[in-house]
Amino acid sequence: MKPLAGILSSVLLAGAACAAADDQIQPHIAVVDADGVQRVRIVGGDHFFRPDHIVVKVNVPVELSLSKEHGIVPHTFVIDAPGPGAAFDVKLHDQAETISFIPTLTGRFDFYCRNRLLFFKSHREKGMKGVLEVVP
Repeated sequence: MKPLAGILSSVLLAGAACAAADDQIQPHIAVVDADGVQRVRIVGGDHFFRPDHIVVKVNVPVELSLSKEHGIVPHTFVIDAPGPGAAFDVKLHDQAETISFIPTLTGRFDFYCRNRLLFFKSHREKGMKGVLEVVP
C-alpha cells in the first residue's frame, strides 16, 4: 500500500500534467488593442510554436510578432493563405520581426516551419505547426 504522501504526490503530478496539456489545447484569442490592431507574439523553438492556435477577428488588422528561441537551429514561419490576405514565408530570428495583414476571409489556416535537415523528418512533421483561425 502506498503511503499517503506518495498518493498525494501522484495526484499532484497527474494534475500538473493535465494542466500542461490543457495549456497546449487552449487557443490564444487575440484582443483588439485601443488602436484597433490585434497583436500576437509567436515564438518558435525546438519543433513547436507558442501559441500554436491563434484566433483573430476578420477585417481587423493583425500584427504577428515572430521570433525563435535562442539557439543554432534555424526555423521559419510559413502561412499560405492568400485568400484571407496572409501569405508569408519568414525566417525566424532571436529578435522579433513583425508581419501585418488584415484577414478578409473566415476559416482555419495552417502555419508551419518548412525547414528540414537532409533526410530527416521536416520540422512540420515533428510538430512545428499551428492554426490561425479567423472568426466573424
